[in-house]
Amino acid sequence: MAKKVLIVDDDADYREATTTLLEAKGYSVITAENGQKGFEEAKSKLPAVVLLDVMMTNKSEGFDIARSLQRDVKTAKIPIILVTGIRKEMNLPFGFEPDNNWLPVKAVLEKPIKPDQLLKAIEEATGIDAE
Repeated sequence: MAKKVLIVDDDADYREATTTLLEAKGYSVITAENGQKGFEEAKSKLPAVVLLDVMMTNKSEGFDIARSLQRDVKTAKIPIILVTGIRKEMNLPFGFEPDNNWLPVKAVLEKPIKPDQLLKAIEEATGIDAE
């Protein structure tokens, strides 16, 4: 049985390309185009990992959803990988580091992400090897 990956991103092209990559590596993929739908999908489908964009309906949506997922008893143990272009978009001179409260994620990856970098992050966050 394929391990489930939930992609939460408002960029349809990114969702499609990442889905193609992950399915080719044996993962089952669920997608959502915004944080609220992603939160609902995570609660109902319980994926092995969530790939979560930051800037969707607002500039901090991914941060907010990461904290909501961590606080919910059903989703608290699902690892989250933040996948974002916020640093470049907002010309920030710093990156983001995971922590237990403000940014409860396993990793932060800056877009564009190389396929091997994404696959490695998923494997490290979940302990699941791709095919």
